[in-house]
Amino acid sequence: MNSSTLRTPKTAAVLAVATCLMTFGAGAASAHVGVTPDSTFEGGFSQLTFRVPNESQTAKTTKLTVTLPSETPFTSVSVKPMDGWTVEVLEAELAAPMTVKGATITKAPASVVWTADEAHQISQQQYQTFSISVGRLPHAGTTVLLPAAQTYSDGTVVQWSEAAVAGQEKPKHPAPSFITTRPAGEHGAEATADIEAASATSAAPQDAGSAALGWAGLGAGLLGMAAGVTALAKTRRIEK
Repeated sequence: MNSSTLRTPKTAAVLAVATCLMTFGAGAASAHVGVTPDSTFEGGFSQLTFRVPNESQTAKTTKLTVTLPSETPFTSVSVKPMDGWTVEVLEAELAAPMTVKGATITKAPASVVWTADEAHQISQQQYQTFSISVGRLPHAGTTVLLPAAQTYSDGTVVQWSEAAVAGQEKPKHPAPSFITTRPAGEHGAEATADIEAASATSAAPQDAGSAALGWAGLGAGLLGMAAGVTALAKTRRIEK
């Protein structure tokens, strides 16, 4: 048996480890609930689309509950029907009356709950999207947090409710969120800068942290590949 034959299984093992690291890094970046708004302009309406992947290896996703803002409540919420899912918009009393566009309100939509029938539950290696139309959006520069609770068929409930904090490590279970902006035509260059900044924050379906997590995952994969190449080189020197 020659030396090249001996190196073949070792080479395959090293490459397998590196590939695994790269796959894990890329997968970890997208495995959470996120939201994409089709508009972020203050005072307007927006369709919010939530992307919900199934992360469990043994259970299915049976329900999604999204909590709506209470400090800057929406006065209008409508839902998009989905085959196999029932949806309910729940209202709640506000802590204090609020004036929105000249009208005083004492209660507002507080949450949206989707529940699947058995045939439409989200299985392994699957995801589903859920859409609602909301308005009016709060003033420009407001971070709209939309905590989500993902319920599985084994009774597990994952709370996607942690707010990202600048300068700190990304949370394990970030809440879906986006930032409101001003229309460019109303405030010129300043508003345009606001819109571009908010678009960079909310463009990915997985929310503001997705891009950073994606680069982190790619970095982890590259480090794994480098480690594999180093190990392979050492092995060859020893065999020689």
